[in-house]
Amino acid sequence: MQNKGILLMACLCLLGNFGIAQSKPVADFEGIIKDEKGAAIEAVIYIRENGKGTVASSTGVFSYKALPPGHYTLEIRAVGYKSLIQQIDLPLTTATPLTFQLRKKESQLSAVTVWGRSATEAVNKQSYNVVAIDAKKLYNTTLDIGQVMNRVSGARVRETGGVGSDVSFSLNGFTGKQVKFFVDGMPMDNFGSSFQLNNIPVNFAERVEIYKGVVPVWLGGDALGGAVNIVTNTTPRTYLDVSYSYGSFNTHKSAINAGYTANSGFTLQLNAFQNYSDNNYWVDVDVANLKSGVNTPMRVRRFHDRYRNETVVANVGVGNKKWADQLLFGITLGQNKADIQTGNRMYEVFGGRERKGNIIQPSVKYTKTNLFVKGLDLRIHGKYNLGEERAIDTLFRQYNWLGDWQYKDRNNPDAIGGELSRMDYTYRNNNGIGNVNLSYKINNKHAVTLNDVITTFNRKGQNKFDPDNIANKQPKKTLKNILGLGYRLDLNERWNTSVFMKHYYQLSESSDYMDGVYYHSRGTVSKFGYGLASTYFLLPALQVKASYEKAYRLPDNDELFGDVVNLTGNPDLKPESSDNINIGVNYSFAVHTDHHFSVDGNFIFRNAKDYIRNQLQPVRFDGFAAMMPVNTRDVTNRGVDGEIRYSYRNIFTAGVNATYQNLRNNTRIEPGKTEESDVYRDRIPNMPYFFGNANASISFKNVGWKNTLLTVGYNLLYVREFYLRWPSKGDKDTKNIIPEQLAHDMSIVYALANGKYNIAVEGSNLTDRTLYDNFSLQKPGRAFHVKFRYFFIKNQAH
Repeated sequence: MQNKGILLMACLCLLGNFGIAQSKPVADFEGIIKDEKGAAIEAVIYIRENGKGTVASSTGVFSYKALPPGHYTLEIRAVGYKSLIQQIDLPLTTATPLTFQLRKKESQLSAVTVWGRSATEAVNKQSYNVVAIDAKKLYNTTLDIGQVMNRVSGARVRETGGVGSDVSFSLNGFTGKQVKFFVDGMPMDNFGSSFQLNNIPVNFAERVEIYKGVVPVWLGGDALGGAVNIVTNTTPRTYLDVSYSYGSFNTHKSAINAGYTANSGFTLQLNAFQNYSDNNYWVDVDVANLKSGVNTPMRVRRFHDRYRNETVVANVGVGNKKWADQLLFGITLGQNKADIQTGNRMYEVFGGRERKGNIIQPSVKYTKTNLFVKGLDLRIHGKYNLGEERAIDTLFRQYNWLGDWQYKDRNNPDAIGGELSRMDYTYRNNNGIGNVNLSYKINNKHAVTLNDVITTFNRKGQNKFDPDNIANKQPKKTLKNILGLGYRLDLNERWNTSVFMKHYYQLSESSDYMDGVYYHSRGTVSKFGYGLASTYFLLPALQVKASYEKAYRLPDNDELFGDVVNLTGNPDLKPESSDNINIGVNYSFAVHTDHHFSVDGNFIFRNAKDYIRNQLQPVRFDGFAAMMPVNTRDVTNRGVDGEIRYSYRNIFTAGVNATYQNLRNNTRIEPGKTEESDVYRDRIPNMPYFFGNANASISFKNVGWKNTLLTVGYNLLYVREFYLRWPSKGDKDTKNIIPEQLAHDMSIVYALANGKYNIAVEGSNLTDRTLYDNFSLQKPGRAFHVKFRYFFIKNQAH
């Protein structure tokens, strides 16, 4: 990940490689870039006199060929290091490569809207279609990880409400569990409700990597069409980063990130965050008269939607030892409590339902480079979640949106029941996960990787009001193992290719109910997948990528067994598979050295079998409609996404991205039928198909005081309307739709003392539009937040 300066320099360097006429060559020049410890650094190098640029390899080596004699000024930049200006004269008087040493930055000024493809990945000529976000640029905002990803082309984060609400992530047409999430390369399958996408602050991450389509084999797991890797900062250092924000709807968010590293190698890392909100924003609903049953449209406040969570992630261990680069023992502790205001529609309003959860997760992490032989690297990571979840529904009442209620049976106020079904159900999922990754770089052209991930699940629970319920005693177990083997060929500086294969295995145990009897069932799945990813630089600044993957995804535990709240399990789900094709192009160029442009475009094709999607079930007698995952036999998707970015020096940046995805039901004859399906070639319902973002920021230095930076940022989100159900069914004028979304956000960030003290003011949904990500489930209206942040880092002695 890199800052904006690196991106600008890289664009300018690439232009210089083909845009400047050269004199007759007479001299070569080679150099090595290192840090203060002598470790190699990947960097961008730029010659001011002729505009020629190049990049240093992972070993820190760079070179210039055929330069005319004379005096040159080198400008060297690298992520996290101070820029270096160095004068040299050619030809050199020695054949020994010159060494350039960069010093780490003590702090970084923070901008609000800096996005782009990772320069580090571009340097390494990665063949995967990946967008990397520098989270450090957003530390002064109140964004969570989900909101950050919602501004990336091809990505949509859909929430059912405000802070802490249910969230679903979509990437190029694949959604929910089809896209896998990782923290430092470890799947997030076992974190529970206390550690979710939309309650993790952006300050938790150093960068966020979004892989569209093919996923690298070192990211284990059964991702069908993409993955998100949240990379935390585990670099040994001593620092403190503290922030607090307050905003509309009585929303409080705070985060503490700290680390200590002794000269002996002892390391202590701490990440802690907290979220609280009343979520009492205004909604437009039909309010039922509980006596007459007549509905009256009103604008009311949500009254039962409070959310809170607290999480601490701590690691202690050693680093920089002969036997270990890093050995860390950790613990993740967290808890959350959420009121449940609605079901899957706004017609369903509750006043007493709630859910709780906690996480108690010990972990161990071991890494070692050059194990036994040079180029052989080992990573071992393991976690086990001892936490529990709890669903509570004990009030035998019917509520309306004014908070009024009546007993569901007026003639029997002592009747036993709940708003849906009387329960105080506490359960543990007993999630465990282990990952071993072994990679070997044979030489500069050949490398292999072996990765294995195993996860366990065993849900055990009991309803306090029905302890002898047979259904709760039925087995709900899974064992999943994903084994991957990959090979990478770096043929030359312009072309590299990766090939891989994966074996997917799942063992599940559940029960079937028939004629009043539960029958125990046990099933296994074994599948082989494979893929290829390749990239080629047609020009130094013009890169093309292509990748193909035969991917499988095994049904998720919540899909098989339900989430005990709004999702009904379906143990008969089949694994879904997909043939994925991705083609991408990226072009960066500059005009007059001050104006920099980047253009990125991608085409995707998906041919999915047994596609899993959540389907709204028929309304029950009590008005509740549950969601259930179902298989759709054949689904295709052809789509495009693109982004254009512009920047002027370090002052102004702007960009726009758009995504179009055409998901179609390609099942012509439904199972058990003989005639063509009524919804054959219909667009897949309840899935946005056209959306985009536009953003801009402008920065002013030394406003009021020296070493300050004032940044004003703006973001526009657009989503075109889409149908809730099959387009071919029902009358066009009466179909349920998720309406068009248009949201305007702005922010002002003032950083003082080179980013040591920071103040941010943000406004979201400034026009107070009624926004929906899911049918009838309204999101918050206009809101304002203020955030204070303090950042300190200690210079390390060397």
